[in-house]
Amino acid sequence: MRKLLFCVPMMLLLAGCTPAKVSQAEELTLGLRGEYLEMTACSAHLSVSADYGQRVYAYEMDAALEGEELTLTLTAPETVAGMTARLDGETGTLEYDGVWVETGTLDDNGLTPLGAFSAMLEAARGGYITACALDEEENLLRVDCGDPTASPGKGREVTLWFEPSTRNLVRGEVSVDGFRVILCECTDFVKS
Repeated sequence: MRKLLFCVPMMLLLAGCTPAKVSQAEELTLGLRGEYLEMTACSAHLSVSADYGQRVYAYEMDAALEGEELTLTLTAPETVAGMTARLDGETGTLEYDGVWVETGTLDDNGLTPLGAFSAMLEAARGGYITACALDEEENLLRVDCGDPTASPGKGREVTLWFEPSTRNLVRGEVSVDGFRVILCECTDFVKS
């Protein structure tokens, strides 16, 4: 009987049954994942830079997400100010007085500058997290998301920065095959 009692605690130690330590960054990341999954609405002002390789375009827009519908109103440059995009799930249109505009895609999955905010929110809600860390210099939480089946630098990767105390989205980047195609700065971010 004595040998059996000694054997059980040794097996528990060998099996690694000690609780794992969770870093502060991992704890914050798990918390914000839950908040973004529960979020039903949000709004923000976005400054988006889209790099098509031979040309780079800069846009500013006001974003409002309500349920599944995202409405984006372009505010800059002046030539497109007032254009409104409505995105809901799989479909999206960009219209201004009945005119539709095609901006072109940045990857094989149809990523456009107008879809950047949706891609960032999708990554915050359910993207495969490859790394997370607190950036003490900027006082931001950085969360990297990528394809779990692809090697680093392949496919679409999304990097997000959040303000740790409010968990508000501050900035995001979308890269395709290691090349940054979208940089998005978020101000006045409000979620509900």
